[in-house]
Amino acid sequence: MPADLIERPQTGIVHLGLGAFFRAFGCVFIEDAMAASGGDWGIVGVSLRSPDTRDALRGQDWGYTSVTLAPEGEQTRWITVLNDVLVAPEDPEAVLAEMSKPEVRIVTLTVTEKGYCHNPATGALNVDHPDIQHDLDHDVPVSAIGFLVRALQRRRAAGAAPFTVLTCDNLPENGRLVRGLVLDFARRLDTMLADWIEAEGKFPCTMVDRITPATTEADITRVAELTGRNDAAPVMHEPFAQWVIEDDFVGGDRPAFSASGAEMVQDVTAHEHMKLRMLNGTHSALAYTGYLAGHETISQTVADPIFATYVRQLWSEIIPTVRAPEGVSLTEYADALFERYANPGIRHRTWQIAMDGSQKLPQRILGSLAANLAEGRDSPALCLAVAAWMRYVGGMDEQGQAIDVRDPLAARLRDASDSADTPEGKVRALLGVRDVFPADLAAQLKRPVTAASVQLWAKGARAAIQEGTL
Repeated sequence: MPADLIERPQTGIVHLGLGAFFRAFGCVFIEDAMAASGGDWGIVGVSLRSPDTRDALRGQDWGYTSVTLAPEGEQTRWITVLNDVLVAPEDPEAVLAEMSKPEVRIVTLTVTEKGYCHNPATGALNVDHPDIQHDLDHDVPVSAIGFLVRALQRRRAAGAAPFTVLTCDNLPENGRLVRGLVLDFARRLDTMLADWIEAEGKFPCTMVDRITPATTEADITRVAELTGRNDAAPVMHEPFAQWVIEDDFVGGDRPAFSASGAEMVQDVTAHEHMKLRMLNGTHSALAYTGYLAGHETISQTVADPIFATYVRQLWSEIIPTVRAPEGVSLTEYADALFERYANPGIRHRTWQIAMDGSQKLPQRILGSLAANLAEGRDSPALCLAVAAWMRYVGGMDEQGQAIDVRDPLAARLRDASDSADTPEGKVRALLGVRDVFPADLAAQLKRPVTAASVQLWAKGARAAIQEGTL
């Protein structure tokens, strides 16, 4: 449909961290909710770092193609829920002004784990983070937490209700975590502001699930062939999508999420832990071991029978740590995950999943390890995943090729790895990184992770799995 004929809804949502995932996931759910039940829930997206998404979408009047990568072939759909895209570093005042409008009732986020400027091992606000230090000293922020608090500050001053903060990132009890970070930041500015947010604000927890590989130039070319339209910013995703949302919004005001297939619940914790540990945990484990073994994508990794056995072993260690949501069979959930991983249409690169591991490891893998240690259960497959991460962040793969490690702690992790010449020494040094490993857990992991690392360094990831006792 020509851009001038699109009847756009009024903006009701601002989204911080507009990337491929939310455009392939949240935008689709919200557009479907309005199609089913109406409401003004148009979205203004915010890029917190780069103008690339804005620049790609602006010439398309903010529309883009959503491509479902089904085993039987691609299915395309044109998405028009975006009303604008702002770039925070270029005009932070415009972002704050948009978030301060009374008609904006929800602010959603996909800023990745590192975007919350917290300590992943403890969940506390990292007040030493340069972005947080900047935002505490300046009215115009740069961090997601800073934008949330400064916008809420403006709304309170104007006598407007707070917006609901709806995080869509893979963090345990994500809404409660973000609430704690916002309140900590706000209290350092103004105790009365913090008290108002605590009393009036809402931070529902969510569980989000849709595999969304990074879009490539080949994908852009393919979308043009499929649709006859030149789209500079299509999004590629699997058919499966699940959004579980705690039904707790300011004034009860929200899109008709249920009408779009989202699950509205009173407590999302069981869904959250199941997904974080069983999907995200095995995704990370396969990313590090698979990358070291030379596999480019997750589908290629699980097509290798050695790694297919490995991921099943991971689930056997993880499932005892997970409380199943009502009506869910964890073994059937694992079987469904395997089918999704094996979908050859999804080129989800191991390198992409491996990014920012220091922020992901605590909730994706260490939580399961800690639970098993507490119950006296061995976890050799999970310990091998930690060992593989340790080898990966050392910056050299099994073929002696340099790895481009993308991680906020990359330099620190590399220094820790380089401080020792043996696997035993490298494990000891990396277990000392307190932003990742709490001291008590590190002490318990020293022996099993060292044993796994010795095997990994000596044999390589694939042989360590094949010849080990997993």
